[in-house]
Amino acid sequence: MEDKIRALFFDIDDTLYDSTLQANLARESAIKAMIEAGLDVNEEKAMSSLREIVRKFGSNYSYHFDELLKKFGYDPNPRIVAAGVVAYHTTKIAYLVPFPDTIPTLLRLRDLGYRLGIITDGISVKQWEKLIRLGLQHFFHSVTISSDVGREKPDPEIFKIAIKNAGCKPKEAIMVGDRPDRDISGANKVGMVTVQIAKGKYRWVKPRDESEKPDYTISTLADILDILKRT
Repeated sequence: MEDKIRALFFDIDDTLYDSTLQANLARESAIKAMIEAGLDVNEEKAMSSLREIVRKFGSNYSYHFDELLKKFGYDPNPRIVAAGVVAYHTTKIAYLVPFPDTIPTLLRLRDLGYRLGIITDGISVKQWEKLIRLGLQHFFHSVTISSDVGREKPDPEIFKIAIKNAGCKPKEAIMVGDRPDRDISGANKVGMVTVQIAKGKYRWVKPRDESEKPDYTISTLADILDILKRT
């Protein structure tokens, strides 16, 4: 890297915390609670069906458990749905914690004078809730969320907006994320330095082509400090 890095941008899920583990455990807890409340379905079968429903309707859909009851021929049952909702959110909050090296790394980067930012897809309130519950909101100079700007990764425009807010050039910025198809591809298109963190369900996913190939791959967030020493 010939140009001096001035800013670093991060995805949230499976980059700053283990969202894959969190989601899996929260859904498992929800299914167990729904069965205890009267859902007469095999736990493994119910989990498989719930995953299909999440894929079909998206993770931000508010009626996954209602759809699950419908799939197994149940009439609307507020008690069973509520049991699932409570168990899901209780587990979700319990596992909404940063990776062990997230805060130490962000502290070090801030102390070194780098501008820090977030580039993430999702609903603004939900993404801010994650950052606040994680205790990370104060680390970032800018937070760019798809629902606020009307563009989702890998659209280059969301990266351009974030870079402009940081007051730097693309080649002076690093993008750190877990998904080659969204984080890496989009950042590559605008000329950012790209770093894939091998975490979560995309940790074994390889680039499909040159556009998804990161400049660096790291296993923990702290490894970014070693990359910066080379600049």
